[in-house]
Amino acid sequence: MSHEFRKEDYIISTNKELLQFDVIHNFLKTSYWSPEIPMDVVKRAAAGSIAFGIYKNSGEQVGYARIISDCATFAYLADVFILDTERGKGLSKWLMECIQQLPELQNLRRWMLATRDAHGLYAQFGFTPLDNPDIMMQIARPNIYVEMNREKLSEL
Repeated sequence: MSHEFRKEDYIISTNKELLQFDVIHNFLKTSYWSPEIPMDVVKRAAAGSIAFGIYKNSGEQVGYARIISDCATFAYLADVFILDTERGKGLSKWLMECIQQLPELQNLRRWMLATRDAHGLYAQFGFTPLDNPDIMMQIARPNIYVEMNREKLSEL
């Protein structure tokens, strides 16, 4: 089931058929969290997530976010961005409001995300630093796509 939200000159939709993967990929491959991410990985990630596109009424995609969730107990917010040309218009705040309104994402036990520079935004929506970071564990490979691309080049 897809959801749509409208506000002034913008639409937020979870309809994956509207996603403009060239826009999404161009942003993500230069982001600090997914440098050099391959297009096929971006597409697979969207396919396995609840994907939110932000569009101007003209249809041009200007933002994105995705939720990885079992829609019962847990959700992870990832790949959130607004294009530079559209920043400062309250779109990221509106996006978060829309995400938290989704019926599938109500009454979850835990939400998580990782951010380097948007703590103030997410704090407005109830996100806090980990209560007990010593109980959380991770496997982190921040340069995996860079390494994958190097391996591909070396095989040529």
